[in-house]
Amino acid sequence: MSDPERSSNLVPQDPIITARVEAIRQLAGGLSDRVAVMDQSFNVVYANEAAWSVQENTLVRRQHAKCYEAFANRTDPCGTCPAIKVFETPEVQCVSCSGGGDGKACGMQQAFPLTDANGSVVSMLVLFQPTSKSVQAATAEDSPTTPLANGLGDLIGRSPIMQQLFDMTRLVAESSATVLIQGESGTGKELLAKTIHALSPRRDRPFVVVDCGSLPETLLESELFGHVKGAFTGAVMNKRGLFDEADGGTIFLDEIADTTPTFQAKLLRVLQEGEIKPVGGTRTVKIHARVISASNKDLTELVKAKTFRQDLYYRLAVLPLYLPALRERRDDIPLLVRHFVAASCARHHQPVRSVEERALRLLRDAPWPGNVRQLQHYIERAVVTTVGPSLPCQDLLDQALGEEDESLRSASRGAVAHTERTRIVDALQKTAGNRLKAAKLLRISRASLYNKLRAYSIE
Repeated sequence: MSDPERSSNLVPQDPIITARVEAIRQLAGGLSDRVAVMDQSFNVVYANEAAWSVQENTLVRRQHAKCYEAFANRTDPCGTCPAIKVFETPEVQCVSCSGGGDGKACGMQQAFPLTDANGSVVSMLVLFQPTSKSVQAATAEDSPTTPLANGLGDLIGRSPIMQQLFDMTRLVAESSATVLIQGESGTGKELLAKTIHALSPRRDRPFVVVDCGSLPETLLESELFGHVKGAFTGAVMNKRGLFDEADGGTIFLDEIADTTPTFQAKLLRVLQEGEIKPVGGTRTVKIHARVISASNKDLTELVKAKTFRQDLYYRLAVLPLYLPALRERRDDIPLLVRHFVAASCARHHQPVRSVEERALRLLRDAPWPGNVRQLQHYIERAVVTTVGPSLPCQDLLDQALGEEDESLRSASRGAVAHTERTRIVDALQKTAGNRLKAAKLLRISRASLYNKLRAYSIE
C-alpha cells in the first residue's frame, strides 16, 4: 500500500474484506491506472501510486484521509457523491462522477461494492479516469477522446457496461485470486473466463473446464481430485484429477451452484488448504491452479436459502464479475450481428453478406431470452438457409424471431408489462430510489424487483 500505516488502521478486521483488499493491492500495485478502495465514510483504505500521483506534494498527500482531499484537492466534501449508491443499493454494479459544478471532481470512473462475510457492503473499489485531467487545469479540447474498443479477446461490445467489464477483466487478470462470474445462461461466462486466462501470466499453462452441473457428486469428486487404483468399482488405475492437470494454469468451474453441500465442503477445504486428496488416497497433493467459477443463479440468494455454503461463496467471490444480459446492452446487438454474420459466412465458405438496416433494428429490439448464444445460433441458421448478397429482414424474422403475435393474449401481456413497469417506477419515486423499500412497497422480493428492473431497462 502507498501508506501502510494509515491503511492498516482503516481496513475493517473482516477476513473477506482483508482478502479482497489484499488481492486489489496485488493487482493494482504496478498499474499505471489509478485505483483506490474507500470505506463508507469515504476514508482512503488503499490507493496505488498512480492514484496518489494527482498530489504534487508527497508529504501532504500522505496526511489525507478522505477521498475528496486525496484525489480532488478539496478541503470540504463534494456536494453529493454518486458513489453513495454503492452503499445504499448494493445491486448497483458501478457509478461514475464527472463533477457537478461545486468544485473539482475526483475523476472517478467506476465504483464497485465490496462486501464482508455477512454480505454487507462496507467498502468500494474505485477506478479513476486514466488521466488526471479532471483535477488539473486541462480542458477537454486539450486531449482527443480515446476511441472505444470493439471488444476484449473474443468478447464483443462497445456499450458502457461492457467497457466497464473489460476494464475490470484487465485488472483481475493479473491476479491469482479466485474469480466468480455471474450472469444468465448464454451471456458468455466461459468466454470471459478464457479471456481472463489469456490475459494472465498463466496464459501458456492449461485452461481446464469443468461442467459441475453435468456430473454426479461421486464422479465430480473423482474428476477434480483424481483417484487411486481400487478406490471404487471401475478404478483400475490411478487417475490424475483436473486440479492437478491445471497445474500452473486456470481451472474453470462452471455452474458451481449445482454442486451438493457435501462437495461444497470438500471444495472449500481445497481452496483453504491449497491441496487435494485423490479419492481413496492417503496423501495430499499441492495445487497451483487459479480457480474461476461461474453460475447463472444468484449465489447470494442461494446462501440466504441455505442451499449454498456462505464460507465457500466468499472464497469463490474474492473478485466478482457480472456479465450483463443482452437486453441490458442492446446497443451492442448490431455489432454482434455483423460479427456473427462474418464468422458464419467464413465457416460455411460464403462471401461476407450484409444485413439490412431494418433487420438490425428488429434484432436490436427483440427480447433474446437466450442472450448472445441465442443470437449467434439464429444468425448461423439465417446464413445457412438463405441466399443472396444480404440477409433480408423477412428471412431473419422467419428463421429467428418468428412473426409477431398480434393476438389478444399478446396484447394482454403487453398491457401487464406496461402496468408493472409504471408501478415499479412509481414505487422507486416514492422511496427516493431505495430499492429495498420499493420491493417492500410492491410486496415482492428484492431479487424479483432486480429481475424486473433489468427486464424493463429501468435504471
